[in-house]
Amino acid sequence: MTSPSARFRSCRHAATRSLFLASVLAYFVTTAVAAAPFLETQTLFESGQGGYERYRIPGIAITAKGTILVTCDARKDTKLGDWSDIDLFLRRSPDLGKTWEAPVKLGHRGAHPGLEAVPNPAAVEQNLGKAGQFPFNNQTLVIDRKTGEILFIYCFNYARTFIRRSSDEGATWSEPEEIVQPLEDLRRRYPFKVVATGPNHGIQLQTGRLIVPVWLSRGGGNHGHRPSVVSSIYSDDHGKTWHAGEIVAQEIDPLINPNETVAVELSDGSVMFSMRHESLQHRRGIAYSPDGATRWTRPEFVNDLAEPVCMAGIERLSTVASHGRSRLIYSHCDNATDPVPGHPSRFYKRQNLSIRVSYDEGRAWPVAKVLEPSFAGYSDLTVAPDGTIFCFYESGSATANLTAALKLARFNLEWVSDSRDALGAPRK
Repeated sequence: MTSPSARFRSCRHAATRSLFLASVLAYFVTTAVAAAPFLETQTLFESGQGGYERYRIPGIAITAKGTILVTCDARKDTKLGDWSDIDLFLRRSPDLGKTWEAPVKLGHRGAHPGLEAVPNPAAVEQNLGKAGQFPFNNQTLVIDRKTGEILFIYCFNYARTFIRRSSDEGATWSEPEEIVQPLEDLRRRYPFKVVATGPNHGIQLQTGRLIVPVWLSRGGGNHGHRPSVVSSIYSDDHGKTWHAGEIVAQEIDPLINPNETVAVELSDGSVMFSMRHESLQHRRGIAYSPDGATRWTRPEFVNDLAEPVCMAGIERLSTVASHGRSRLIYSHCDNATDPVPGHPSRFYKRQNLSIRVSYDEGRAWPVAKVLEPSFAGYSDLTVAPDGTIFCFYESGSATANLTAALKLARFNLEWVSDSRDALGAPRK
């Protein structure tokens, strides 16, 4: 007897094959009026500035009113990596990136008076970090487009999860509230010592459901982050209460140590998780769910997407209803041939940051354009109401594979596709 998961996946593959064949026939023919290709970049955070050695982990989202929000973490001691003192920042632009307000610190000890700072057992066991140092980590933005509220979700010391809210386009924020119940439910399913939301951004489905991917670790391996699994937390009441989703990907089969995950809603209302992992195939891992929480399909690999073991970004650019064609965009370090010295089979250099386009809901990614050919790192994507694409990403220095700055790239589909595809005006 065929399982519900298998039937779900079989239907999906049949639908996406048909959509892919149609898109291939139409790929080089478009009735949309092409605009001039453009690419602009600007630096929003520079390492060594503001009292921090390095800024990392970019996230980006845009509101319905066109306010761009970017987030990152700020590390005071890079030698201690993920377990050092880390604060979380947000910066906003009310005019689609033309001007930027000063960064605001949202995740930090000052926002949590009386917070009990108990060392994480995973850090203690491996002597990670220093006594008295604790990270705020894995900030994740979620835009509730039905209420206009912005949610800022993050973790403390890889052990506890908090949420702050803004109802004025990110100008002011509520006091932190802890999210407890879904983590207790997840711990009953998997005995984790480390929890991390996102990072990047979560999503809202057409139904109104809010979804945030999470990864969990038993606290061993390198940096206390391995082995690991992927799951989700979700809310059906605009973030007032949260629930735990099912485990999406286990520790070793078929993905090894799945972790940092991005989500996108597909045209049929289902959800695709795109997962970083450490499998030797070095191809991105994906899984599907009809609701972003349950009945996940078995993870599989996407041949077009190299996986050097690095965070990536994904976002919807258009739908058939809005612009006559489904388009997803993806940002990643497109490298699976140049390994990190000392890790020839597992980790590959974070370089050749590229933007890709899919016309078949993420099965194939035929369009690719290099944004940053040298060292790059984590990235995230968002799309403005007029179709302009923004990629917020880690940019390296000329002499070392280190994050020198967090940059924002602004570009259009014509730039990505070399004018072979154009978004055009939205359908009425």
